[in-house]
Amino acid sequence: MPRRWIAAVAAIALAVVGIACEGGDIHRPEHSPSPHQRSASIAALGDSITTAFGSCLALTSCPRNSWSTGSGIRVDSIRSRLLDDDPGLGLDTHNEAVAGARATALPDQASAAVRHRADYVTILIGANDACRPDIDQMTSVSDFRADLDHALRILRKGRPKAQVLVASIPDLNRLWSAGHTDRLAVRVWAHGVCPSLLANPTSTAAADAHRRAAFAARIDAYDDQLAAACAGYGKRCRYDGGAVHRVKITMDMVNPLDSFHPDVDGQHLLASTAWHAWRLGS
Repeated sequence: MPRRWIAAVAAIALAVVGIACEGGDIHRPEHSPSPHQRSASIAALGDSITTAFGSCLALTSCPRNSWSTGSGIRVDSIRSRLLDDDPGLGLDTHNEAVAGARATALPDQASAAVRHRADYVTILIGANDACRPDIDQMTSVSDFRADLDHALRILRKGRPKAQVLVASIPDLNRLWSAGHTDRLAVRVWAHGVCPSLLANPTSTAAADAHRRAAFAARIDAYDDQLAAACAGYGKRCRYDGGAVHRVKITMDMVNPLDSFHPDVDGQHLLASTAWHAWRLGS
């Protein structure tokens, strides 16, 4: 039996018996501020990528593996890197991302970040705006930008000194390219995983090729709006310059349950990529 099939069977077995997300990976202890520490807060906004959905071998969110706020050592999240940079920092952590969220959810998530008095905010959004039942149902570029601007206005008004990192959207067409010849991925995607891109993944018909091209163009348009909105926010917002989008996705970077969401290694790569783009730009 191929190794990836074995991994999938094992993962599904764990999901059936309800293995909790907290099991398995070693994680860093939470850093509660002591009276002698400088306290700060980080908030993550976004969707299932930021909740680390599927990264604990179960079809559920596993925030401890999040590229942004996770505590898992294998991930080495933005949160963990901030603590490594400043060992005396007491960092409260708030993951406000929600699996399935689209840009329309960002304003409420931004309001939560303000309530938490966030000093650092990460934003990764857009995959679900494109991953719709059909191309025609994708969020329009103008609506995407309006929701994004609304969220950023909330942050700028409520936490004007917070540092904001806006990540580009992963290039999901690379995922299709890597997985459309993989039997496991094709079988899983047939259950409705991002149909606007991944329906009929093995087809070479002109209509399917056109649909994939339209999907890629919409992701590019969203990334353009992320960059422009961040630039309009001011110097405390940093766009990653497309770094996350340029990551070359392979099937070894996604979990075997849905062949879509990043596994622990994929979350680590997202964290590393976003961190270096943020720091090099600061």
